[in-house]
Amino acid sequence: MEEITKISSKGQVVIPSKIREELSLEEGTRLVVARLDNFVVLKKIKVNDIKEEFKKLTKKGKKFAREKGIVNEEEVVDRIHRGRGIKSDKSSLRH
Repeated sequence: MEEITKISSKGQVVIPSKIREELSLEEGTRLVVARLDNFVVLKKIKVNDIKEEFKKLTKKGKKFAREKGIVNEEEVVDRIHRGRGIKSDKSSLRH
């Protein structure tokens, strides 16, 4: 389906309602915009919820730490320092 639209003074483009309905484009839907020669291409994308992504990352980190026998933050800092060749004074790492 082809329809004609125009760009507003703010650079906004109206996507005709029939096309929005067919593609389930609602307020807040994310689109990637690309230029292909003389064409402007819009593609609907799904952007993951950053809080959910952080939860997944945290879960992976906890699992990794458990598998490596890391039980607290002090051990993480110690391993980072050892990896960098820094001698750490463990008493200065305690809160």
